Amino acid sequence: MEARIERPEGQGDRSLGPAWLIGDDDEVIIIDPGEDAAEVLETAGDREILAVICTHGHARHVAAAVEVAARDEAPAALHRADRLQWRAVHPDADPEIEMAGGGRFDVAGVQLEVIHTPGHTPGSVSLYCADLNVVFTGDALLASGPAPHEGEFPDFPGQLTAIGERLLSLPPQTRVLAGHGEESTIADAAKRFDRWVAASPSENLD
Repeated sequence: MEARIERPEGQGDRSLGPAWLIGDDDEVIIIDPGEDAAEVLETAGDREILAVICTHGHARHVAAAVEVAARDEAPAALHRADRLQWRAVHPDADPEIEMAGGGRFDVAGVQLEVIHTPGHTPGSVSLYCADLNVVFTGDALLASGPAPHEGEFPDFPGQLTAIGERLLSLPPQTRVLAGHGEESTIADAAKRFDRWVAASPSENLD
């Protein structure tokens, strides 16, 4: 059985949750479960949840992580630099895995590589799957460019640096699946990167 990528029904809309699932008919990893555990678990069905990976610690991405992971006693994974954001949502439950750049997760015969892409938060990561030619970027990079948080950029230069040095080095045809909005590619981002660099953080980056 080949690995495939899924999203809970309705979550492709920017206003809804950020969750992605990667796996096959037997096992799955959940990326950014968002706020609706029931919807994510319904999509997972009876497949074994191997891990719940959070690209960063903001509540909109991690609120359901503990509940989703608990179903199959799966570990939750987060970069240690985002522990403060996580604890604001889950004060009594720490992630079992502290991710770092270069870490790897295996599911359904494919591998996810952890790329540290700080800026949106200090511990933001992206997950690159060379086998499926895709990178899950959370809020580090959307189709429209670097994602703000609540209308502001906590570290705009750092976010741009992470995109330029760590994401644009991926193959141009790599699909970019972000936490919100439309799908894009690394080639799309590369074409627009200089415009993002020249823009003020307060400008619309579209």
